[in-house]
Amino acid sequence: MTYAEAVAEGIWAAGTSRVGYVPSVTVAPVVAALVASDHGADGVSPRVTPLSREEEAVGVLGAVALTGGLGAVVMQDNGFGNALTALTTFPLAYHLPLLVVANTRGGLGEYNSMIHAISQPVPAVLRAAGLPVVELDRRSSAADWRAAVQEAGVHALMTYRPTVVLASFWNTDGRVA
Repeated sequence: MTYAEAVAEGIWAAGTSRVGYVPSVTVAPVVAALVASDHGADGVSPRVTPLSREEEAVGVLGAVALTGGLGAVVMQDNGFGNALTALTTFPLAYHLPLLVVANTRGGLGEYNSMIHAISQPVPAVLRAAGLPVVELDRRSSAADWRAAVQEAGVHALMTYRPTVVLASFWNTDGRVA
């Protein structure tokens, strides 16, 4: 099992009803694994939706809780600059479960030098806003990633609040994943 497949399996195992993602080459393997594991052999998934911006994803997937389900967002961590107001004024303020899985940028192997300025403080900013954060990197196995993502989704459901998983996809499956 690749790390991308582990993340996808963990998202579904948490009982997620619908997943939205903001397209990016770094999250593409996770999106492909989500689609493939959701009866998407034809490349189409009825429960995986592309969205244009992070705050749109928070709004659309946060609303899934209003139907009794769990929504999940897959994005890059630099997108929290866009998503923070949406996260704190919608799912956090209204006690709605939401699972957010974000690829961390700015770590070892990061080629884009400007990304460090936004990505490095993300965990502290999210915690300061009152959002639970789970951090994953290559020191843990893919099976551990699957379990942690599932537990984060269950935590979101149990506590009625958004929960964030920051996963360093860099250097996990031997490529950017």
